[in-house]
Amino acid sequence: YLYFVSNNTIYGTQFHQFPETDVDLICDMSSDILSRRIDVSRFGIIFAGAQKNMGPAGCTVVIIRNDLLDRTPDSIPTMFRYKTHADKGSMFNTPPCFAIYTIGLVLKWLKKMGGLPAMEAMNKEKAEMLYHAIDSTDFYKGHAKFDSRSLMNITFNLPKPELEAQFVQEATAASLDGLKGHRSVGGCRASIYNAFPREGVEKLIEFMAEFEKKNS
Repeated sequence: YLYFVSNNTIYGTQFHQFPETDVDLICDMSSDILSRRIDVSRFGIIFAGAQKNMGPAGCTVVIIRNDLLDRTPDSIPTMFRYKTHADKGSMFNTPPCFAIYTIGLVLKWLKKMGGLPAMEAMNKEKAEMLYHAIDSTDFYKGHAKFDSRSLMNITFNLPKPELEAQFVQEATAASLDGLKGHRSVGGCRASIYNAFPREGVEKLIEFMAEFEKKNS
């Protein structure tokens, strides 16, 4: 099998085409599931934590091809076997009821918004707006390569770390929170998951232009 993560929240990178291979694809889609259309039939297993695009933390969604349910080594504990939960309708143990209920609400909202085609279009529009703001100036520099840029996590740098710290501080004061990059790469990161509105992206772009004007 080939295991991979479809979207890297730290570096702001994403697979826009999935690997072509004869072995089963096993994919962690925790940070971009339901953000775009995919051909599920190409995968052996897709799993995703709910906490980015589906609901609160504490719940995981698994999509697994039926023939893989029985291909589990004897050394795997009962609780860690997908078949254990599939055979019991995900009720082998007490489920996280509130998390599941909330996921249901999110899925109804997603359908109301137009489903995955509409969500994909909105996510592309939001990301393109923000990447354009980054690329249209030398003050900001995108972290990820162009062909690997994430639609969910936009990572970028400013001319020097001191300005990045100032940017995050002033952005937070302007109600633009959570823009500090991951500690392993630094810089800045804007996470624009499904529920993040276009208006928020517009406000961030306005702030970025004003910050550049004052500090360039």
